[in-house]
Amino acid sequence: MDFFPPAIWFEGTPFEINRIILVRFIAVVALLLVFIIGAKRATLVPGRFQSVLEMGLDFCRKSIAYEILGEKEGKKYVSMITTIFFAVFVFNITGVIPFLNIAGTSVIGLPIIFALWVYVMYQYEGVKKFGLGGYLKHSLFPPGVPWPIYILLTPVEALQVFILRPATLVIRLLANMLAGHLLLALCFAATSFLLFEASAGLKAFGAVTFVAGFGFFLLEVFVAALQAYVFSILTAVYLQMATTAEH
Repeated sequence: MDFFPPAIWFEGTPFEINRIILVRFIAVVALLLVFIIGAKRATLVPGRFQSVLEMGLDFCRKSIAYEILGEKEGKKYVSMITTIFFAVFVFNITGVIPFLNIAGTSVIGLPIIFALWVYVMYQYEGVKKFGLGGYLKHSLFPPGVPWPIYILLTPVEALQVFILRPATLVIRLLANMLAGHLLLALCFAATSFLLFEASAGLKAFGAVTFVAGFGFFLLEVFVAALQAYVFSILTAVYLQMATTAEH
């Protein structure tokens, strides 16, 4: 039921808003407020809040964009990679925020949107650099391979470039956030049952499920950040593979 919530407003219309859509709106507003406030309060000597934001921005720029693409190419895509990192992280972290309690990325629509953005960008950049024919040759016919091998290799490369890359982006993000929500829900539902409804002999197990739930809570925070990092890294890798002469 968590993943298929009833409509809150505009039921039955293209603008229907349910709990998950509302959580996504809240996440977007929160992310925008954080960066707007950070920008307005920016000083030459940063405080703690500004320092944390700058660390995040530097991490995306240097440790992801420049590390994978190089400084020259990385500058072209750093804004995209940074946006993806922070957006995916914020949509992920709503799964452990009280009163929200579900990740905006735990339903397939949003992961598809992010994956399509990456897909369109790396295809566009590859065609822009090499031309359509050159990009297809570059992507589907790796250099240094005996020509008979292309009979087997080219279909595999086509499957990877045009289908598997975006599909794995979607599945990886969706599966991790969906699984995390289910684990937390099961642990805390079991805790509630054992402590308040089960017989006296079983109440002690409530403490066990509570500790397990808290452990999964910490794990889910880590996974939220990790999946944002992985999605951003793969974005940079796919851009690099599409625009580099050899891969």
